[in-house]
Amino acid sequence: MSGILLDVDGVLHVSGHPILGGAKSIARLREAGHRLRFVTNNTTHSRRALADEIRSFGVGLDDEELQTTPIAAAHALSGKRVLALTMPAIVDDLEGIELVGEGADAVLLGGADEGFETNRVFSYFNLARAFAELQDGAELYCLHKNRWWQTSRGALLDAGAFVAGLEYASETEATVLGKPSPAYFAAALEALDYDPEQTWMVGDDVDADIVGAAAFGLRTVLVRTGKFREEALEEATVKPDGVIDSIAALPDWLEDR
Repeated sequence: MSGILLDVDGVLHVSGHPILGGAKSIARLREAGHRLRFVTNNTTHSRRALADEIRSFGVGLDDEELQTTPIAAAHALSGKRVLALTMPAIVDDLEGIELVGEGADAVLLGGADEGFETNRVFSYFNLARAFAELQDGAELYCLHKNRWWQTSRGALLDAGAFVAGLEYASETEATVLGKPSPAYFAAALEALDYDPEQTWMVGDDVDADIVGAAAFGLRTVLVRTGKFREEALEEATVKPDGVIDSIAALPDWLEDR
């Protein structure tokens, strides 16, 4: 039996539309005795809301099995004064952080949403405010640094562009709290109580999922859904251990090995 880390966006669903066969696949993996943990860079829903959405696909999981970047941020930045440019939906998950508008110890950038709220969060005024705090000595953190993500209407720009802009302007480097950071994978393995070589990472993003997990010693499976692009796989310097059409193929693929 193995530990299995499962990405959510692009693996279980795209823009809330479940991937065909995903729920049945998860049930089969549990029946086979594999230990599962759902790991996501999603920064637009609270953990409870995201878990509810996954359950609506017919996937059985407890809230505690879902690891999100806002939860990781709450742990990493506990007790600090933080200027947070994040979607309002995740604020409740930032427990233990003092959210401020100025005099911050840290600046935290979340991810973009498909809705109009992204325009408010990443406005010029807010980014300029964040830059001023960095100039005054605040540290820069981000929930992830994704360039784009896949939606039902195509690829959309993600918050990595804003993170990179602040890095350039302030001549500093952001600490990434979500995938592909080693700390994120370490927390997932600790929760599973599995060693890296006993664990598979299943994702649709070559950089965040495959490269990040492989660097931490995990075995990797890339699905041809969500963000998957054939050219990205061909150009990748780190190749996955396996490539499957979708999450629906995972139980049989693992059994064959």
